[in-house]
Amino acid sequence: MEALPIKNALRSGDFISGVVLTALGIFIIVESSGWGYSSPDGPGPAFFPFWYGVGMIVLSLALIGSTLLRPTFNAGKPIDWPMTGRALGTWAAFALSIALMAPLGFIISFTLFTFLFVLIIFRQPVLTAALTAMFCTLGFEIIFPWALGLQLPVGIFGF
Repeated sequence: MEALPIKNALRSGDFISGVVLTALGIFIIVESSGWGYSSPDGPGPAFFPFWYGVGMIVLSLALIGSTLLRPTFNAGKPIDWPMTGRALGTWAAFALSIALMAPLGFIISFTLFTFLFVLIIFRQPVLTAALTAMFCTLGFEIIFPWALGLQLPVGIFGF
């Protein structure tokens, strides 16, 4: 198996994404280093961002490696705009849910995000999207506040 020519690999979206996401992972780890990793009550504010950054770096480096070892590359392949739109829509929905978390709280913003994600990105029926959103949010409510004793963001409605 012959590896992908380095010139073509450096121009691929996977390679560029891997480099950018590796840099983002490093940034997340550096930023979280100023916070407490643990507290007397358990994990501190830096615990999740640190491990998120580590996971992002590991997976991004795997993406870079797989791109460099790929046997073929379709440099002339046209961009799949519908798929690109779905990917960008996912990022936009995630960013919107984060922005809505302060005013609406975790329950509402995460439920809306999950509902729209399943409905639009995965193109599932409304009932499937609603049930998925409900059970995913319920799962977070069971794990964080009840099992771990950690408070999720509360919005103007008190939940």
